Amino acid sequence: MPIFSLDSGKLKEISDIPLKLEKDLQETVEKNLDVIFGLEFVSNEFQLQGLRIDTLAYDKESDSFVIIEYKREKSSSVVDQGLAYLSLLLNNKAEFILLYNEHSDDKLRKDDVDWSQSKVIFIANSFTLYQTQALGFRDLPIELWEVKQYSNKTILFNQIHSPEKTESINKLGAKSEAVRSITREIKTYTEEYHFEKNGSPQTKEFYHEIKQRILALGDNIEIVIRKKYIAFKSNYNFVYINFQRNNLHVDLSIRENEVEDPKHVIRNMERIGHYGAGQSRITIDDKSQIPYLMGLIEQSYTKSIRDRLTPAQKAWKTRK
Repeated sequence: MPIFSLDSGKLKEISDIPLKLEKDLQETVEKNLDVIFGLEFVSNEFQLQGLRIDTLAYDKESDSFVIIEYKREKSSSVVDQGLAYLSLLLNNKAEFILLYNEHSDDKLRKDDVDWSQSKVIFIANSFTLYQTQALGFRDLPIELWEVKQYSNKTILFNQIHSPEKTESINKLGAKSEAVRSITREIKTYTEEYHFEKNGSPQTKEFYHEIKQRILALGDNIEIVIRKKYIAFKSNYNFVYINFQRNNLHVDLSIRENEVEDPKHVIRNMERIGHYGAGQSRITIDDKSQIPYLMGLIEQSYTKSIRDRLTPAQKAWKTRK
């Protein structure tokens, strides 16, 4: 679909300009990892065992490494290349920890990293149908992002979503120990995972109603599913949902003194260890609480639209 700028009532088409210099794209991404993906830059051009990683990043929210590659060949398989990088990561954990500690003021130990949430991101001007369809596995931690540059100095990063994910990658590599070892350690988390692990029919009903109402707030909202929570994201995660057996903990990315809460139901979480990065918590154990909850969530969403993720917000993380 064409994109236009509006000037004095007249439309002028904005043309896209292919990014031909891969090095320029890599430098742009690395300088803006926080803004684009909410990640921390670790290193680039890292070589190990005959493989070279274009960009190595770290996700403080999930405590995991992210490998970023800039796709050069449209004919090559993103699955094969992605699995090779994941295998390299999982078989050389100490080297990645050492690399992080050499480039960061923070210090990691191997046990600090949640290796199960490792993933690979491929970035390119475009991907072939073969490459996008190859991602149709429910347990494949690989993402494809297309980047478009426009004549008005606008750059668009758009994640390419694969077809419905039903089969396991193990079917593709039934005879491959490398594939089996990766899928044993790396997990992709779903809503069903949370329902089965901590949920109940009651909390599942709460969640579906809250989810429906959150997604109705705007068309820019994404669902982010992690091992310990389900989050909803605009510019950044503005609400986190943690499943308990009989209730839901709903954490907001807004401070207690920034939200209008006439019923005083919010609990300040800034000094309390918990999963996620929300500063304020509301516990839902009755469906009648949801309408009031949504008024609080909408305030957090509005703030996320207005603000960008600051370094302080990204670094702020507590533990249970």
